[in-house]
Amino acid sequence: MKYSLDFPLYRLLFHIFSTIYRKISALVFCPRTSDDRLRVFLIVGLLMPLMSRFSSALAYPALGAALLFSLPSAHAASFNIEDDQTHGRWQSMALTLGDERHFRAVETHSYSDATLSVNATQGVCDLPWLEMRVELEDYQGESRTLNKVPARLRVDRRELTNSVAEFITERGDNGFYAHFYLDDIDQLVTDMSDGEQVFLAFDQGDEDPWYMTFDLEGAGEALARMQRLCRDAS
Repeated sequence: MKYSLDFPLYRLLFHIFSTIYRKISALVFCPRTSDDRLRVFLIVGLLMPLMSRFSSALAYPALGAALLFSLPSAHAASFNIEDDQTHGRWQSMALTLGDERHFRAVETHSYSDATLSVNATQGVCDLPWLEMRVELEDYQGESRTLNKVPARLRVDRRELTNSVAEFITERGDNGFYAHFYLDDIDQLVTDMSDGEQVFLAFDQGDEDPWYMTFDLEGAGEALARMQRLCRDAS
C-alpha cells in the first residue's frame, strides 16, 4: 500500500529550529517584571528577521543552497504503509521510503474527504506535528503556500489553543494541507488522547470561521502506539 506524506525535510528542520528557539527563550529570559517583558520584546524583535530569513531559506530550495546543507525539493512523496492497526475511528502506522521512516496516528472517519493526523519522524520523536488534509478534485500543478491564518483548537470543553495554520498544496498531489504552529503540541496530544472530539476553527477574515470537528474515539491508543513505534525505531 502507498500513503502520501506531505512533510519534507525542510519543514521538519524549520519545525525543530522553531521549537528549540522557543524553549531557549523561555529558559533564558523568563520575564517576571514589566522591564523584563520589555527586554524580551526588544530582543525577539531583533531576532524575528533572522528567523524569517531562515524560514525563507527552508521554504525555497534555491535559497537553502546558501546554507551548509542541501534541502530536498518541496513535493509530496508516496510512502509505504507498514504495521498499520485500527483503533476505533483512528489508525496508527509506520510510513517508510528507503531509509526514511515516519509514524502516523490518523482519523479518517469524520469526513469522506478530510483527515486529521499527528505525525512523528524517526530520531526526533519528541517533535510531533499536527496536519489536516482535505482532498481536492484535481491534482495540483505546483507546490505553494496559499495562506497563513489564525486558527483555534479545542478538545471537548477544555482550554482553547490559539495557533497559526499554514495552508499549502503540493505538486502532483490532490490534497489541501493545513499545518499548525503550536506552542505546546504535547498538551494537545495529551488532551486528544482522552477526549471525545477535537474542534478546529480557521479565521476567514470578514466571513464566518471555517469549522472542522474530528472524532477522538481510539485516538489515545493510536497516539500511544504511534509514539511507541517511533521510539522503538529510534
